[in-house]
Amino acid sequence: MLTLTDDAIDVVKTLTEQAGEPAEAGLRISQQPREADGTEPSLALAPAEHPHPGDQVVEAGGARLFLDSPAAAALDEQTLDAAVDEAGRVSFAVAPQAG
Repeated sequence: MLTLTDDAIDVVKTLTEQAGEPAEAGLRISQQPREADGTEPSLALAPAEHPHPGDQVVEAGGARLFLDSPAAAALDEQTLDAAVDEAGRVSFAVAPQAG
């Protein structure tokens, strides 16, 4: 199952709060289809009031993520990290879980 760093927890909570979502809301990660040019599928992230049917729910430190089935499979045994640059832009990175 996907795990989150402390930085990712903070960013997910901040983004959810800024979107004006209710307390039980979170961010939903879904896998986008493969592009016609053969480009690998990508992951999309968006605020969500609640998980969709079949979503895997990941909760850590008050942050909630909802992963559709393809995203959950792609992110299994990974760790999500996040950073905010000086201009306020958020970036996410995924790395294999340690150990």
